[in-house]
Amino acid sequence: MLNRTNAISFLQQLFHYTIQEASPINKMKAWLPAQKPHGRVIVVGAGKAAAAMAAEWEKIWPQDYPPLSGVVVTRYGHSVPTKQIQVLEASHPLPDSAGQAAAQALLNAVSGLNADDQVYYLVSGGASALITLPVTGVTLADKQNINRQLLSHGVPIEAMNTLRKHLSRIKGGRLAEAAAPAHITTLAISDVVGDDISTIGSGAAVADPTTLTDIESIVNQYQLNLPASVATYLHTAAAETPKKLPNSSAHIIITPHQAFSAAQNWAQNQNIDVLYLGDRISGEAREVAQVMAGIALFQRHQRQTDKPLLILSGGETTVTLNQQQGRGGRNSEFLLALAIALNGADNIYALAADTDGIDGSEDNAGAWLTPDSLLKAQQNGLCAATMLQQHRAYDFFATTKQLLLTTPTRTNINDFRAILVL
Repeated sequence: MLNRTNAISFLQQLFHYTIQEASPINKMKAWLPAQKPHGRVIVVGAGKAAAAMAAEWEKIWPQDYPPLSGVVVTRYGHSVPTKQIQVLEASHPLPDSAGQAAAQALLNAVSGLNADDQVYYLVSGGASALITLPVTGVTLADKQNINRQLLSHGVPIEAMNTLRKHLSRIKGGRLAEAAAPAHITTLAISDVVGDDISTIGSGAAVADPTTLTDIESIVNQYQLNLPASVATYLHTAAAETPKKLPNSSAHIIITPHQAFSAAQNWAQNQNIDVLYLGDRISGEAREVAQVMAGIALFQRHQRQTDKPLLILSGGETTVTLNQQQGRGGRNSEFLLALAIALNGADNIYALAADTDGIDGSEDNAGAWLTPDSLLKAQQNGLCAATMLQQHRAYDFFATTKQLLLTTPTRTNINDFRAILVL
């Protein structure tokens, strides 16, 4: 029976079950070609799940089909062993020179192909930062500068990737251009709200619907200070991305909704009511927390049953940094704001985490919350409101010993939030 003693254990099990449902393992076979390819088969990929996807593709690839070759790039520490497909590692969320070299390796792998050849592009969340290959005249330092601004201004991923696509030699459909006349098939794990495949990993192998006019609006809205080289390039015709790619097809093989629906069923099978709010919740993390706290308090007050209630949601929140830039990702910040809003309300427990296993740039996937979290912090001399203002959610939950630490999950469907009302 679910109670105060095992509430957090249940939430942790639910998180790990959701990760299992979001994993590419045993979920890629449906995308194998029905007929044996005539030419070479090249596999390229990028993202936090890229190595796991490549290993799974090797495992299920029919032995009588042409051999595989190619290269994928994943975040440092997220690789797995492969036999035919090379795995590289690079930095995330801020790009580095290893990511630049990896992006060039992907382009090299798809160059010089013919119409009989087939390319598979395995993409998942994190790909945008992992394959940073600036256009001529723009430096890696320029791209790093822009990435820092995008992250600190709390820019939504769709807007971030719009800008990234137009400044890259590989994103926004340019990988597909390089592969022509070979056909390139994108197989994607979605980490974006709405599952827009042209946004996942900045759509390296699909046509790009965004325009330079969109970029102008984003720069103005978020008051971005573009380096001179970038501003100059964006006023040239070469900055526009391809709008049609006849050699490209794309499929999303795992969506957040699929994983969360499975988690919902798992909880319901344990005699728990579930209020599923969907996988498209976005906005400032602390503001989303205020809304979630209101829902949880309302449900606790008005429920007429002894059955526990799980409030489940996904999506991607943002954090807008101020002068105080402490430690903690968006899920930890959400949870700290939730703790403040709940103010120790009895019988409400919560867990929030990034499904890739890393919340922001620290070593935790996220954290969990109990009714006495604020009290524990106060007993250790911490002021929750001050910690939130300073963006020090990691330090807060490290002190209360409520950090959620996992190994890399090798997948990514973005935020996982679960609130349990007993």
